[in-house]
Amino acid sequence: MSNIPQITDSHCHLDFPDFEGQLDQIIANAAEAGVTRMVTICTRLRNEPSVRAIAEAHAPIFYAAGTHPMSAADEPMATVDELVALAQHPKFVGIGETGLDYHYTADSAEVQKQSLRIHIEAAQRTGLPLIIHARAADDDMARILAEEYRNAPYSCVMHCFSSSAELAKAALDLGFYLSMSGIAAFPKSQELRDIFATAPADRILVETDAPYLAPPPYRGKRNEPAYTAHTARKGAEVFGMDYADFAAQTQLNFDRLFSKAAQYKAAA
Repeated sequence: MSNIPQITDSHCHLDFPDFEGQLDQIIANAAEAGVTRMVTICTRLRNEPSVRAIAEAHAPIFYAAGTHPMSAADEPMATVDELVALAQHPKFVGIGETGLDYHYTADSAEVQKQSLRIHIEAAQRTGLPLIIHARAADDDMARILAEEYRNAPYSCVMHCFSSSAELAKAALDLGFYLSMSGIAAFPKSQELRDIFATAPADRILVETDAPYLAPPPYRGKRNEPAYTAHTARKGAEVFGMDYADFAAQTQLNFDRLFSKAAQYKAAA
């Protein structure tokens, strides 16, 4: 198994009921596919203790926390101090996911913007990468990311990127990263693959967003971290690279962006 190229699932949701009681098997499946690290994302801060417990119990799992934009109107508004305090945990490696989603929740746009700016400030103060969800909000997203970057630089990944070429360019121009999910492997996603192909290979991550968005051949089924390998193989095609080389490049990219995870050493 040691000769399988190693990759990282940079974004999944292992606290969701889909994985209850199955995490040992999920981690074993991932390892067999070469997926040796996972970042599980807390989308409502009240669930942070249970997400943290998953990371504490399983060596390959790190975590991040924030308020998902689709929940921003239903959850207490996060505070910068609250996020900064959470970031003290040794396995807490990112701020979010946060962002803007006007596809389903455009009515809460103003609350989402307020929440997003709070999360950005937490990323600026902690030095941890911001994890962005963007859907049907490209103009506001590009504007806010750039405005806040001018206030104080920060690092960021556009998770599960499936937006426009314009938003991709805006993010890349700020030094941010784009993450490929199973969507990039869907047969009808050639336009999205073309957008990825214009990005520098040293700015690409891979993820599942599990339990959602399983890539072929598992489309329509529950996604899991092991399936990151299918998306990464499609990514290698997009960039015209051998799979081993693309996997190694995404590992370097992850380590650069999520440097706290890269530097983590478990307590003896």
